[in-house]
Amino acid sequence: MIIKHLAQEPLAFETIIDRDGTNADMLLDFGLLRIASGDSWSSGNADEKAFLLISGGAELIWPVEGGVGDRNFASARAARRSVFDESPSVLHLSEGSEARIVAGPQGAEFAVIRTGNTRRFAARLYRPEDCRSEERGKGTMGETSTRIVRTVFDNSNAPEAMLVLGEVVAAPGKWSSYPPHHHPQPEIYHYRFAPDSGFGLTAIGAEAHVIENRDTVLIRAGQVHPQAAAPGYAMWYLWVIRHLAGDRYHVPTFAPEHAWVMEKGAAISAPPSERGDER
Repeated sequence: MIIKHLAQEPLAFETIIDRDGTNADMLLDFGLLRIASGDSWSSGNADEKAFLLISGGAELIWPVEGGVGDRNFASARAARRSVFDESPSVLHLSEGSEARIVAGPQGAEFAVIRTGNTRRFAARLYRPEDCRSEERGKGTMGETSTRIVRTVFDNSNAPEAMLVLGEVVAAPGKWSSYPPHHHPQPEIYHYRFAPDSGFGLTAIGAEAHVIENRDTVLIRAGQVHPQAAAPGYAMWYLWVIRHLAGDRYHVPTFAPEHAWVMEKGAAISAPPSERGDER
């Protein structure tokens, strides 16, 4: 399912999906927060929640367990000029903790993700240098699926969490989420393009969709989800996976008919004219 971006007030909290009604099986809420310079916003203390800075700058304030007086709270500043060139800052809180965000001189935009989780854990601010960044697809298939994958937190560094969070940057004309794969845990993708008039294509299960700037895709249990950026346009997307009770996300299941592209030395077949095939 694809949710096309609907223009709203320029400074607002925009709910994109929630856990009610037809999207209950996604098990998470996702929205975009845009706040003006000097304005503040508070999260409330319900749910596990993560706040990923997309653009601008802000001061982040959150409670510290065991603090005394003014030391009951920690604060830090974060800034980001480009999702394509810089890894994110992310504040991750458990149920029972509340964040306050105060926008800097240029204002700020955040992705806000929530899910139900009664386990308590220490709040953590992930800085850009804390994100695991890797170049996948390099050296195979003529570099047609080379992309940057940034993992903020997953089962390895946030075992108490019910969320997995990261980003992908796909170069113009290249594939990502490739080879096609699936997993039983629900996932969402949220997109940006450079230039922002760009577009890409995705296949969710057996359905193909055009994806544009600020679109969001819902990936349900078992749906494969490869995608490609159109030539001329870089594609960034935020990805969020929700662990299932008793079935935490580790690695996806690759479509067996396409898994060969990950093998060492995998190459694109030569066209018929180069094989001497006259058909």
